[in-house]
Amino acid sequence: MATKITQLQIEQARQGDESSLAAIIAKLLPCIHIQAAKASCPGLDTEDAVQEGVIALFRAVQQYSFDKNASFETYAKQCVVNALVDAQKTAKRKKHSPLNESVPLEQDTAFAAGPEEIAIQNEEYHLAMHKIHTQLSAFEKEVLLLFLDGYSYSAIAQKLEKPAKTVANAMVRVRRKMKASKDAGDF
Repeated sequence: MATKITQLQIEQARQGDESSLAAIIAKLLPCIHIQAAKASCPGLDTEDAVQEGVIALFRAVQQYSFDKNASFETYAKQCVVNALVDAQKTAKRKKHSPLNESVPLEQDTAFAAGPEEIAIQNEEYHLAMHKIHTQLSAFEKEVLLLFLDGYSYSAIAQKLEKPAKTVANAMVRVRRKMKASKDAGDF
């Protein structure tokens, strides 16, 4: 019988407890992988879709209201689906047509995680968190946290009293650094 995500785990994850956040991610990562496989299309590969799904899960942890009728799992899954639909729409826009018309070298299949895979993913998560803490500047971390809290670029810019372009550039650097670490095999 699967364990349910508790209100205490959500609260601890909101306060920065990495083990609570890792437990939530481990519980919902198989669902994210399945939805990401469904959402993949030219311009949005499965790995990028999984990243979008995990970001949506981070936001769901921060934004979930305990007085709602829906369980956290239901809310989080819907947040992931909505984020992947948005990512898919963005990927299919004509402005990305040269990338969208390319043919992938390999096709990913639906993913079903077993206990070993969950343990590996948990380790990868901790490594990713370490990379975020060591590779991102203080400003980039601050922008990333506000973005994960659901703030728009303009709202982050206003909150930090910086130009919106500065915030957008910081997020580009965050994504580039995370992708570079991933491509280098660091996580």
